[in-house]
Amino acid sequence: MDKVTMTELIISTKLEKKLSWEGIANDLGMSPVWLTSACLGMNSASPEKAKAIADYLGLDSEVAEALEVFPTKIWDQAVPTDPLIYRLYEVVGVYGGTLKEVIQEKFGDGIMSAIDFSMEVDKIEDPKGDRVLLTMNGKFLPYASW
Repeated sequence: MDKVTMTELIISTKLEKKLSWEGIANDLGMSPVWLTSACLGMNSASPEKAKAIADYLGLDSEVAEALEVFPTKIWDQAVPTDPLIYRLYEVVGVYGGTLKEVIQEKFGDGIMSAIDFSMEVDKIEDPKGDRVLLTMNGKFLPYASW
């Protein structure tokens, strides 16, 4: 089973069982962001986590095996049209240069890892309209010179 088929099966099962990513993750003791990313095919799961996810959803070993496969992280290179994804793209477009300057001023010449990385999504209730809090935590990787 490939990652696309795996993802389609996981999502259809999740919808059929009226589950949420957060509920699944909490029940399995996993990060909701990581679990969702793995189920969407963008990360690989250890054999133990893959089996736990498949078992929880009532899916067979083919799904667990597909969850374990190392992904090829390719995404559409065009400007996204989904409004939420577009706004994140816009944030990087508007603030990417600023983030690069501030990070490199504080840490030096390098990058923030998306491999040694975690992310949390939180809801902050506000009388003027609820707010989204994204926390990204990545290891700083300095560029090497030789």
